[in-house]
Amino acid sequence: MKVLPTAIAEVKLLEPDVQKDGRGFFLESFKQDSFNAATGTDYDFIQDNHSRSSKGVLRGLHYQLPPHAQGKLVRVTSGAVFDVAVDIRRSSPTFGQWVGAELTAENHHQLWIPPGFAHGFLVLSDTADFVYKTTAYYAPESDRGLLWNDADIGIAWPELDVAFSLSEKDLKQPTFKLAEVFD
Repeated sequence: MKVLPTAIAEVKLLEPDVQKDGRGFFLESFKQDSFNAATGTDYDFIQDNHSRSSKGVLRGLHYQLPPHAQGKLVRVTSGAVFDVAVDIRRSSPTFGQWVGAELTAENHHQLWIPPGFAHGFLVLSDTADFVYKTTAYYAPESDRGLLWNDADIGIAWPELDVAFSLSEKDLKQPTFKLAEVFD
């Protein structure tokens, strides 16, 4: 597994070793010791999630506050997304900054988003299957979010030939200045 740098050191873009031949390909989508070595962490994943969305669907920006903060290891198994992580750790030198990466079924890249980051993605292809592991269970009492288009964060979402589609919940998230964040 290769680690590709991002602008925020704790967020890791991971490129698995893909073995290809005339029959197709093989890769290890997750191997605990390789993940630990690549990220310098030792988290236990306790849940896998899978969503399917159509072009223009924007999910996020979501996070959970302690004691239920979640780390996420995300990837795309069909289609393409633009995936984003926003640093919401007040004590961090990159507080309020974001990184984004295009994850596709073809590039097999995965993004490690540690606890302390808000996460969201925009579907770029006609449909996309988005699969991710979490380090904590969903806890409604800790569930929080940020407004996806907050000017103070300034995420450069890709332009599409369709309107973005968001849930009512995501349209009503607070701005970065008003959000509850990590200390």
